Amino acid sequence: MSEVQQLFERFHGKKILVIGDVMIDAYVRGKVNRVSPEAPVPIVSLEKQEDRLGGAANVAVNLVALGAAPIICSVVGNDKQAEDLKELLHTSGISSDGLIFSATRQTTVKTRIIGNNQQLLRIDSEQTNPISKLEEDQVLSVIHDLINSGIDGIIFEDYNKGVLTPAVIEEVIRQANAANVITAVDPKKENFLAYKGVSLFKPNLKELREGLNMDFSFSSNNRLDFENAVLELEKQLLNQISFVTLSEYGVFIKSEQNNHYAAAHLRNIADVSGAGDTVIAVATLCLICGAKLELVAELANIAGGLVCEKSGVVSIDREQLMNEAKRLIN
Repeated sequence: MSEVQQLFERFHGKKILVIGDVMIDAYVRGKVNRVSPEAPVPIVSLEKQEDRLGGAANVAVNLVALGAAPIICSVVGNDKQAEDLKELLHTSGISSDGLIFSATRQTTVKTRIIGNNQQLLRIDSEQTNPISKLEEDQVLSVIHDLINSGIDGIIFEDYNKGVLTPAVIEEVIRQANAANVITAVDPKKENFLAYKGVSLFKPNLKELREGLNMDFSFSSNNRLDFENAVLELEKQLLNQISFVTLSEYGVFIKSEQNNHYAAAHLRNIADVSGAGDTVIAVATLCLICGAKLELVAELANIAGGLVCEKSGVVSIDREQLMNEAKRLIN
């Protein structure tokens, strides 16, 4: 059995707590054959409506696809959309034991209007203010119990919708480090530097520039300024591993002992939505299962590219990823 196959076998049953902003990605699809007489806008003749798990929940979908056992922890509204989301979690085989319903919150729904396979409009129904102190305490109580029950890792999936406050971030990292639980972060600009002491920190180039308030360029011939920015990140965060996605340049991963660039593979890009969710899911599982740094980067890089070939927010296909990894990783 190859190293990649052995790694995939170790994915099975790993319990990973996914903390962050969950949402429903709704799709309204149809044909466009004419323009409205009421306004210069296309008329979409409805053919299909579909709800998918999005945000932190899409990370959990990817984990399930890889054979892991994720648990979602988030705060949603006490509304119909939250019930719909809970049902989607159940159908997908994802535990909602950490889901907290709040009468003061609104469940996030992003609705995409698609005509002739082209997105025409997106409607966001959301609430982005930070959760209350009471809700913070509820989240931390749930997480405390889940860590004590035994988990293999924690992923912070931040979409700036209010669940991951500085107080929640700091206390969860403290509890995780005390219990020797691996932590991984997919950050956004807000609270970017709050994740001090995590195991793995995964920004993209734009998030790295904005989070550090540094302007630097990156190309295959000019990496010095970028690598200095990564050093500055580690100086401020004291994280163990930095993992930066570089778009068409692939990914970069660095620990105290080693660093590695994994080049992007040629893909027919259809949609980059959700690729970051796939990358953090794969990278975290690899890290938990003891994969070498280079293999973490290579496998996550391949996975992110594969989901970009599909339209909409979709999860990785385990068999496809395994076959592609066998082909591309020497």
